[in-house]
Amino acid sequence: MPPSPLIAFAAGAHTYGLVQLVPGAPLPAPLPPLLLPVAGMHVRAGFTSPADDFLDKRIDLNQVLITHPQATFLLRVAGDSMRDAGIHDGDTLVVNRALKPRHGHIVVATLDGEFTVKYLHQRAGRTRLRPANPTFPDIVPRDGQTIEVVGVVTSAITRFIK
Repeated sequence: MPPSPLIAFAAGAHTYGLVQLVPGAPLPAPLPPLLLPVAGMHVRAGFTSPADDFLDKRIDLNQVLITHPQATFLLRVAGDSMRDAGIHDGDTLVVNRALKPRHGHIVVATLDGEFTVKYLHQRAGRTRLRPANPTFPDIVPRDGQTIEVVGVVTSAITRFIK
């Protein structure tokens, strides 16, 4: 069985270390606030507008992205099976273990010790994991196999410049 993925807890220039993701294990304490300035305007995705020199407020990314700090962790994506859901290779996922996974949620799950991110599909007492890329097959557990949902994906962070 492959080792559990390592997840980093960091804020700004401070790294709080790596922990090994073990289903059911507690996560480290929440991070301190990460306050970033927010301009007091909306940016248009069409025609340009003059820049606003005034900052409206500061937002804490922990408050925006995390609803259950004690049960939330970050994972890096490898692969493109979820590309049509806007999740790409190298993205960082915000995963919440406190949310009850439901049909249609994007989840991090394990099957035979392998971690994956897929849509949770539950119908007529049957569970499968569905990719968001037609070139990948659904993951359907065979007899004796169990899909274990580790957490619900609440956000994906995409970097455009690496």
